[in-house]
Amino acid sequence: MNVAIFILFALLCLGGALNLLLQRHPINSALSLIVVMSSLSVLYLLLGAEFLALAQIIVYSGAIMVLFVFVIMLLNAGEEERTHGSRAAYFAGIPGVLALFAVLAGTFVTLRLSFGGTRLGAFLVTTGDLSRVLFRNLLLPFEVTSVLILVAILGAVVLARKEH
Repeated sequence: MNVAIFILFALLCLGGALNLLLQRHPINSALSLIVVMSSLSVLYLLLGAEFLALAQIIVYSGAIMVLFVFVIMLLNAGEEERTHGSRAAYFAGIPGVLALFAVLAGTFVTLRLSFGGTRLGAFLVTTGDLSRVLFRNLLLPFEVTSVLILVAILGAVVLARKEH
């Protein structure tokens, strides 16, 4: 059952990534990126990383993607104009992707990985332990980061504002 769910969401993630690259409108690309981030959170959940899965949904699929869509709408980005691209990218990119795929396939075949063969380490971090470290020991960097993001959003609004 886990293998079927993994394959389904891995294909959904790959499909969303391809759709992200092939879309002409930036809003559709952002929505495809939300599909990719959400399917990655399911993959994290299958690996037993519940906190990482929820953080993926809350932070990336939620906050960051809302910010992306906000900036796209604020800049009033329309449909992109297609170009033919560089021939060097085709000549270097396609063999590069094929070589990477061959290396990964060779690694999986030689190691004979099974999906059920993963074992947890001796030290297991719970969500409570992680939250204690994050909100006690690292509270100042956490809050400084949130203020920095707020200043970046305000700066983007000021820069994109149209003068009368």
